[in-house]
Amino acid sequence: MRGYSFSKYIANELPKGGFDELLKLFMELLNYTSGDANEALSWMNELDKQYNITNDTYGMGDFIDDLKKKGYIDNDAQNPGNFIITAKSEQSIRKSALEEIFGKLKKSGKGSHTTSLSGLGEEKNADRREFEFGDSSDQIDMTASIHNAQINHGISDFTMTERDLEVEEKDYKTLTSTVLMIDISHSMILYGEDRITPAKKVAMALAELIKTKYPKDTLDIVVFGNDAWSITLKDLPYLQVGPYHTNTYAGLELATDILRRRKTTNKQIFMITDGKPTCLKEGARYYKNSIGLDRKVVNKTLNMAAQCKRLRIPITTFMIARDPYLQQFVRKFTEINGGKAFYSSLKGLGEYIFEDYIRNRRRTVR
Repeated sequence: MRGYSFSKYIANELPKGGFDELLKLFMELLNYTSGDANEALSWMNELDKQYNITNDTYGMGDFIDDLKKKGYIDNDAQNPGNFIITAKSEQSIRKSALEEIFGKLKKSGKGSHTTSLSGLGEEKNADRREFEFGDSSDQIDMTASIHNAQINHGISDFTMTERDLEVEEKDYKTLTSTVLMIDISHSMILYGEDRITPAKKVAMALAELIKTKYPKDTLDIVVFGNDAWSITLKDLPYLQVGPYHTNTYAGLELATDILRRRKTTNKQIFMITDGKPTCLKEGARYYKNSIGLDRKVVNKTLNMAAQCKRLRIPITTFMIARDPYLQQFVRKFTEINGGKAFYSSLKGLGEYIFEDYIRNRRRTVR
């Protein structure tokens, strides 16, 4: 009989307020400070003064020392006395975003997408059929095939023919190329509502999901304001809103150019925005109009939606504003492209994108 196990009590082992708990808070604050380690630590000091998030045995100085020892922050060579986050912190931010938004995902077959069709693939399903020319030997269910041979020919003189062979069906797999477009116009922080932080968090979580569960898929990230440009996964924690209008056309044009170069069959655009298109670039000049829906800007944007449809690139728009005037534009945009639109609150944004990504993975374009 096994008895109880005892260990020596160590007073420095903190049930709460230790490194792991403070690290979670630090990572969350980095989302709001756009990767500024010094500002995040300053906020933590203020929180410690007000809410005592540390205690007499483990203080903020201990936490900062541990951050450096464990490789989460480093000294800023250009500004002595300041800190910068490391690649380890950037990855931790993505992982924490994935856990928060998508939950803890079980590992499965990497880099593959299951569809509702049966055929050549990697994952076996419950369907069975007779052997056909061209089937690989690893698809043959030997137990069922031997059973068939015994029934068909008897067991006294065991014989197996091609007609006895039974094949396990497998699911088709698809690869998907996704471009995630993020609106960084000034309206993403207007009216006392921070919309850019949830958008960044969703992008980091989606990127981490694809890297860990579907590494053969591709994810490109495009940000758009007055212009549009690609950013890397490494840039995401530091992304900030600028004093920009909304050039949706430029974002879609760049996203389409990226997807044209991808060799995958399934291609899609996810667009996170809170407003209407208000800007175009004509040569070196910007055409801007924030009042109402400018027909010149809207028509060119709708033409781009139609072009994406011809290229078989569906656009899923995640509208994080509830203005009926803007929703009317999104409905028209979605109708022309043949895509989808979600009118989401900031709270449900991640779940919407996750569910739609998984749903689109099961689509096979012939």
